[in-house]
Amino acid sequence: MKKLKVLYATSEVSPLIKTGGLADVSGALPAALRDIKVDVRVLVPGYNQVMAQLPQHKEIAKFELSGFPFARLLSGTMPNGVPVMVLECPILYQRDGGPYQTPRGHDWADNAIRFGLLSKVAAVLGSASSPLSWHPDLVQCNDWQTGLTPAYLHFEIGAAPSVIAIHNMAFQGIFPPEAVQQLGLPPSSYSINGVEFHGSMSFLKAGLFYADHITTVSPNYAREIQQEELGFGMQGLLSARSESLTGILNGIDTDEWNPATDAHLAKTYTKDKMAGKVANKEALQHRMGLEIDPDIPLLGVVSRLTHQKGLDLLLEIAPLLCRLPAQLVILGSGDAKMQTTAKELSQLYPGQIGVMIGFDEGLSHQIEAGADIFVMPSRFEPCGLNQLYSQRYGTPPIVHATGGLEDSVVDCTEATLKDGTASGFKFKGETAINLYSTILRAIDTYRDKKQWSALCGNCMAKEFSWKISAEEYLAVYNKVLGRI
Repeated sequence: MKKLKVLYATSEVSPLIKTGGLADVSGALPAALRDIKVDVRVLVPGYNQVMAQLPQHKEIAKFELSGFPFARLLSGTMPNGVPVMVLECPILYQRDGGPYQTPRGHDWADNAIRFGLLSKVAAVLGSASSPLSWHPDLVQCNDWQTGLTPAYLHFEIGAAPSVIAIHNMAFQGIFPPEAVQQLGLPPSSYSINGVEFHGSMSFLKAGLFYADHITTVSPNYAREIQQEELGFGMQGLLSARSESLTGILNGIDTDEWNPATDAHLAKTYTKDKMAGKVANKEALQHRMGLEIDPDIPLLGVVSRLTHQKGLDLLLEIAPLLCRLPAQLVILGSGDAKMQTTAKELSQLYPGQIGVMIGFDEGLSHQIEAGADIFVMPSRFEPCGLNQLYSQRYGTPPIVHATGGLEDSVVDCTEATLKDGTASGFKFKGETAINLYSTILRAIDTYRDKKQWSALCGNCMAKEFSWKISAEEYLAVYNKVLGRI
């Protein structure tokens, strides 16, 4: 069978530009697809950070599209060997600040044009009017920033089918209705059966309505977004399209996140030789100013400090944890009030609570390896990655049973310990008392060294590589193309 060709349109891709999990997926999934013989090429805007990391590139096309500034298409190669096409338009993308916001944290006023152009170019490349000799069989777009791609493709001649991946329904690309004309969409598209959303236009709604198939980042999240609580107003459309909606759990980079080779660790270790984990706990306690004690349970957190992540619940019960006793390490930033509370707790409980506000890649690895238990009480979590990292590092996670956390963690019970599937602890009902009760349950298990050793071994035996996810995406592509 002829090799499948896929254009992968995204607003960020690691390691060139990253603000969150979308970049990790955009960096890893195309590489995994290429490993199974899919010809994937990534399309990304030419932000300053991207241009700086791709000094070796060549121009392959020019675009003078009605309503948009002049742009060029440059080709290059990412560090992982995946071909990348960079949309160069300095007036739109080469600015101080981030991909989506100004240095002061406000959305760029022209985001509709910025990501409208990205979507439009993706659609042109996926249609008969493409200036390139390479023509994709299918266009994969991601989140609202490329959500107009399926809409543009719908009105193009000789268009390839499209798939849109939802990484977080909370961000929808909402703009005034006059943006429809500015972006060159036909007036007929501005309706309930199109891009209209409660009197505005939505890039995400466009993608969900016009794409041939919808994927999201975990099977449970695919179910949750069809309900009012997490559908963010689009649950009716998603429910109506349920036959064209597939949840695929994200994978992780098992080379970067590997306790056997991780250069960030005080000592590497494997499932069969776990002694290094003790050394990493001691190193973490030392770095974070905690009392050096191999027996006290050490809880770790790497997270944005936000309401979504449920860190307010953990901060509320932190004094109770210290009385058990237990230790707590927190790495993250976000809500100013939560940051202040976390720092105050570290001062009130020196030697038991260690906090670093900000982000440190090395420390994030050290927490995954050095903590006994990883805590992730998210109110909602489309997929989540840290619970996958923690299992890989033999650090059983405590999670709220939502989204990808529900899919990727098997609750530790007598039955699941016996059958070898237990890999963490889950709670339902996002309250501080439910979180506290689950931490107590985890610590009870921790004190039984035989059970704890078995649990950690279960975690490290699980397979979270991108290969599994890539095979599932390929199955979706083949389904859309009528190959299966």
